[in-house]
Amino acid sequence: MAMKVKAVEKLLKFDKNSAGVYRYVMSPEMYSSLNQKKVIKEAALRSGVSQGVMQACWDAAGEVIKAWATEGHSVALPGLGTMRFGLRSKSVEDVNKVKAGLITSRRIIFTPDVELKDELKNTAIVITCYDRNGDEVRRVTSTDDGTVEDNDNENENQNTGGSSNTNGTNGTNGGGTNTGGGTGTVTPSNGGGDNNGDNGGDNGGGDPGDVN
Repeated sequence: MAMKVKAVEKLLKFDKNSAGVYRYVMSPEMYSSLNQKKVIKEAALRSGVSQGVMQACWDAAGEVIKAWATEGHSVALPGLGTMRFGLRSKSVEDVNKVKAGLITSRRIIFTPDVELKDELKNTAIVITCYDRNGDEVRRVTSTDDGTVEDNDNENENQNTGGSSNTNGTNGTNGGGTNTGGGTGTVTPSNGGGDNNGDNGGDNGGGDPGDVN
């Protein structure tokens, strides 16, 4: 199996007065969305149980995961990793200013298993290059080192003006997530890449405590 990526030649402008330059910008090919019925059917075939039993197990597991996650647990997703709920919030110096209004967003945090990250690391990436006219000009297989970004652990507890807190006990530190990624580019002549992406991150701070 291989992941499909397209590199499309696009005009990039770095400021409003710039004439712009053409660069090959990579992005994953869009795959079709597999609905729940198809997934359950395939899982039933692979496990040897009926679709009805598989559907019942699927529904029950989903309800358990939602219930435990809302109670502050990090819940295992078999064969995939763990999931937990968290939030982003602003930090304040005065305890009297701590209130629910400091919360800016609620989050669903997924941490993949080592086996899942290894599967991604070992998956080949096939890049198809298209010029500015939409014509295919080259195909190349990626030779990257297979590094998988670990969103859950990078830049943990660095404060950038707001806090990212996970459900848990009071006084614990929320883990920051790195949401920025570089955008690689390739040229038709050599298939190499320029890194035009910016690395960004939302970084966690400490939990301010209970809010009444």
